[in-house]
Amino acid sequence: MEGEHEGWFRIQIGNVEQKLTLVPRPRHFGGRQWYFVCPTLNRDASVLWRPPGATHFRSRQAWDRQVTYASQLLDRDNRAHRGQEKIKSRLIRDLDPDEWDLPPKPKWMRWSTYNRHVERYDAYDASLEEGIPELIARFFGKV
Repeated sequence: MEGEHEGWFRIQIGNVEQKLTLVPRPRHFGGRQWYFVCPTLNRDASVLWRPPGATHFRSRQAWDRQVTYASQLLDRDNRAHRGQEKIKSRLIRDLDPDEWDLPPKPKWMRWSTYNRHVERYDAYDASLEEGIPELIARFFGKV
């Protein structure tokens, strides 16, 4: 990455070796940011992916539906549970996580930020409550 116009990055994992091109792009307030060039689509990418079993890195768009974010594989209820856990982990710090549904506001956090977390937590809760009739129907048959 010494050049101003292009660089390269070599990856060697076991017996698989790949050389990736890097290109700089100007930043809004000066300087530049380096991007990988996807070997398949020949376009800039901040992140290259290599799913299990693959031998080369490519952009997410090149892999199409072979790579996903974890949240894309979750259903509505599990996304809500995951969202609530993420909020709790931001707020909990030194407290016992099993002791709280929603922890109190940490003293270092602004009230507006805490209230935003509470609103999101409540929205996840509402989403979970919407799924209760579905869950009952699934376990006990349609009433």
